[in-house]
Amino acid sequence: MKAVARWILLVLLVVLSGCATTPKLEKRREERSAAYSSLSPELRALVDQGRIKVGMPMDAVYIAWGKPSQTVEGESSQGPITTWLYYGTAYEEYRFWNYHPFYPYGAYYSSGPYLDRDYIPRNYVQAEVTFQNGLVTSWRKLPRPP
Repeated sequence: MKAVARWILLVLLVVLSGCATTPKLEKRREERSAAYSSLSPELRALVDQGRIKVGMPMDAVYIAWGKPSQTVEGESSQGPITTWLYYGTAYEEYRFWNYHPFYPYGAYYSSGPYLDRDYIPRNYVQAEVTFQNGLVTSWRKLPRPP
């Protein structure tokens, strides 16, 4: 019985480890296959995990994280820089007073006021990557707003 349980566990681990890459990552990897194949094995392993690091080329970041939401050009003391911004969406709660109208027998009545709520989507900068000469010089992930 224990052997069967171990066998099932082993099969599950193999199946789940094979699902490590997402279809979007696969598509980006195929789209930039020449850039992906030119990466070192260390950088390729990071890209496959959806991770980035300083010194990585732009194509590797594109494969790992996807197309940026916005690109910003600038300049530092070392020369021109490019910053990729990735947006996320947070839902902000909006509270307001509301009434429940009802129409029995053709007359208009309303219940007493009650506190209602709605949620408004708000975009925020989720991550940013700064490049100089086509290589990552810094990156950071930002927290979701409260």
